[in-house]
Amino acid sequence: MTTRTAAPARNQEVRPWPALWSLVLGFFMILIDTTIVSVANPAILRGLDTDINSVIWVTSAYLLAYAVPLLVTGRLGDRFGPKNLYLIGLVVFTAASAACGLAGSIEVLIAARVVQGLGAAMMTPQTMAVITRIFPPDRRGAAMGLWGATAGVATLVGPILGGLLVDGFGWEWIFFINVPVGILAFVLVMRNVPRLATGSHRFDILGVVLSAIGMFLLVFGIQEGEAYDWGQIVGPISVWSLIIAGVVVLAAFVVWQKIGRGEPLLPLGLFRDRNFSLANAGITMVGFAITSMSLPLVFYFQTVRGLTPTQSALMLVPMAVISAGLAPVVGKIIDKVNPRNLAVVGMVLLAVALTWYSMLLKPDTELWMLLFPSAVLGLANAGIWAPISNTATRNLPPMSAGAGSGVYNTTRQIGAVLGSASIAVLIESRLAAELPAGESGGSGAAEIGGGVLPDFLQAGFATAMGQALLLPAGVALVGAVIVAFFAKPTPRGGWAPAEVPSEKSAEAPAAH
Repeated sequence: MTTRTAAPARNQEVRPWPALWSLVLGFFMILIDTTIVSVANPAILRGLDTDINSVIWVTSAYLLAYAVPLLVTGRLGDRFGPKNLYLIGLVVFTAASAACGLAGSIEVLIAARVVQGLGAAMMTPQTMAVITRIFPPDRRGAAMGLWGATAGVATLVGPILGGLLVDGFGWEWIFFINVPVGILAFVLVMRNVPRLATGSHRFDILGVVLSAIGMFLLVFGIQEGEAYDWGQIVGPISVWSLIIAGVVVLAAFVVWQKIGRGEPLLPLGLFRDRNFSLANAGITMVGFAITSMSLPLVFYFQTVRGLTPTQSALMLVPMAVISAGLAPVVGKIIDKVNPRNLAVVGMVLLAVALTWYSMLLKPDTELWMLLFPSAVLGLANAGIWAPISNTATRNLPPMSAGAGSGVYNTTRQIGAVLGSASIAVLIESRLAAELPAGESGGSGAAEIGGGVLPDFLQAGFATAMGQALLLPAGVALVGAVIVAFFAKPTPRGGWAPAEVPSEKSAEAPAAH
């Protein structure tokens, strides 16, 4: 394989931090869109005169289209350049956002959300790939601190921003807001992100087909299992048959990556690195826990305590503020200490915070007391994202940065889908156990309508939500055990971003 690129007009000066800030703006936008719609669901339901199952697909379609192509788009970044793929994805995402806001029917909105998800899938792996290629390993921790703060804070800002926009301007503006942000991000990326050398990869067409089909079957089966009561979808096709088929196809994909004669879509050699493998397992646990914790909390705040969507999101502000404030500090520390220690503490604190919440979820708990576990979540967030991300990417070879980033973000999304599906099943089970017979089915309707449960149901409902939070708490502890086996990173010296092209290097491509 050779390194190639078109010759730029002049030598490019690599400015890592302006490049990273430019990329993070778009990354923040696409992560917000994974959560912002949940607050707007009732308004969308009324505005488009549709039903709740269709409205749920507004989020499901985005997550599905986001998760499925990540392996492919990560490799495309290696082939055609991370900057190029990011810009294409940004244009697709921004245009689709405008289409979402202009949608006059639920069908058009769902279709536009699919296109949005595809744009997000093109963008996400490129952020980590660029970090890996323009920051030296021993200074990559601070960069991953910013990336981690973005990922952690975006999960909270989405509901807050969504509530403010829906209450103030209407549901369409949760999508229209992306248009000026996308335009600004495009200008900044064009100006600040360097063109990085690409490799003359042979694209693995069979690998693309197998990975896409396998991911679709697996993610769709998990994501929609609860909607079909984990039974039949149509005719002989059941939820479990889709999940099993997805696993089988993905297994065939892995076998093909091993025995195929061409260049693999997924270099299995990446998994020989112990830290890369463990980091992928760890971020799957993080995706599961962070995604699954939000539903019981939102249900409790709105259905038991009668808070508005914006007020319920504001209950998590301590988490957002502490996480954002500490993330840069953690990033600097990572370059000096073993990131394993920070990751273990972060995962344990996540479990502690969720268990604390579980104990406090009662109808008569003072609201101010619920701010304390939110603050602990902020400490946990700061110690989780950057150390695990930095550990995953530290030893990646530059020309496999996109592939590795694609794998990492895919496992994170799969964890999120698993968490979403699992918590829905557990909530239904605990409501059936804690509420009087025949009453559990009414909770969803009350929440969707923004109403509060009758007094005689509130204690049982709150107890069920508290019990449900023990699931992500347990998963966080499993994650703590996984990251405890990280190997201590070895110092590296003499690194330089040599793959950034210049006129001289473009004239004589170097062997790679």
